[in-house]
Amino acid sequence: MSDELFMPVLAPKITPGSTIKPFEGAIPFKINSEFEPSGDQPAAIAKLVEGLENGLSDQVLLGVTGSGKTFTMAQVIQATQRPALILAPNKTLAAQLYGEMKAFFPDNAVEYFVSYYDYYQPEAYVPRTDTFIEKDSSINEQIDRMRHSATRAIFERKDLIIVASVSCIYGIG
Repeated sequence: MSDELFMPVLAPKITPGSTIKPFEGAIPFKINSEFEPSGDQPAAIAKLVEGLENGLSDQVLLGVTGSGKTFTMAQVIQATQRPALILAPNKTLAAQLYGEMKAFFPDNAVEYFVSYYDYYQPEAYVPRTDTFIEKDSSINEQIDRMRHSATRAIFERKDLIIVASVSCIYGIG
């Protein structure tokens, strides 16, 4: 296990030595799972929580496929009782993480924020043939509704986990 661990969170940075307290009025994060942390997970969870308590804003959680990184993230969310933003590199992984987090936290707000495009072709010019290709796209209405739900939940829920792809850093549009 690496000494550097990572999980970005959607909560105010805490100062070193302060105590992590649940948000008042929020439904507590409680994992719904028959499994308990095992192997390297307890140490990773403790180190991530310690890093958050010490005010670290960036940590890295490394592990091979199937090693339980998602379960470890869920344990950290439960231990800290803080809202979380989980960034995935693509829509496929974001969808997988969203499903797993929904299962781990059925009583909390788990939201999904990825690009709403099923297809996007930016405009282009091909000088060789002097051809202009117009922009074309197809928007997935269900994903658009989920994006709006995630945005609304930021203002309405304190027990919030948002699973997003990198599209979340490019604005709401």
